Amino acid sequence: MYRQKDKKRQRTTLAVAAAALLPLAAACGSERADGGSASAGAGRAPVTGVHWKIDSVTVDGATHRAPRRAHLRIEAGGRAEGSLGCNRFTARAAVDADRVRLSDATATEMACDDIPMAVEEALGRALTAGPLTTDADGDRLTLTTPGGDTVRLSRAQDAPLYGTTWTVTEPGGGAGRAHLVFDDAKNSVSGRLGCNTARAGATVRDGHITLGAPVTTRMMCEDSLMDTEKRLLRLFDGPLSYRIDQRTLTLTSENGQTVRAVADR
Repeated sequence: MYRQKDKKRQRTTLAVAAAALLPLAAACGSERADGGSASAGAGRAPVTGVHWKIDSVTVDGATHRAPRRAHLRIEAGGRAEGSLGCNRFTARAAVDADRVRLSDATATEMACDDIPMAVEEALGRALTAGPLTTDADGDRLTLTTPGGDTVRLSRAQDAPLYGTTWTVTEPGGGAGRAHLVFDDAKNSVSGRLGCNTARAGATVRDGHITLGAPVTTRMMCEDSLMDTEKRLLRLFDGPLSYRIDQRTLTLTSENGQTVRAVADR
């Protein structure tokens, strides 16, 4: 899982029994198999809909600080996604009382110079040891293996609007290439709309953003990128309401068009 492949990300479907990354997605799963929302344990704080920052992993009595980008989020409907710092994963998550499991998982294989692979491996080993018991208490979450090893997580703060690279996830089709960055000092927004780069004025006030006419490059790309770009260009037709929920930015136009983006890690 952690071998270097010219530092090029490759996606692979993993078997549950063999995957080192997969149990992390299951570990905090708090969705019932039928897609209904549930907490991992009666009366405990919910773990769904929270961007959990992975703080540390303790294996065989040795505690390792997790990489800065390591995180986990369980979405409504039982979908889990996250990162061990270098490698990302997605999975379907379900919960049985205070224990969690996953299925249909995929992960990346990548080597990063700034991420200690031994820490990812320790985290992977801890999370493949068996069913994990969850203990959510406010802004803290602890995952415990049958052998007593632990993974500790904490609730992440909302990402700032300004200075964050917001990668567009909806509308899709941009292959992760569409992104926006808001600049407070220049009252502007810039980025890539899928194919072309763009820049425009951006006035932010009282939960709303008013964008000016965009200045863009004029390249032609494949149809999926151009379709995404056309939809994003409609954002510049009028004022937008915006909301930040931890790492997710939602922009909504007056006619109801919605664009969602996630903070780049």
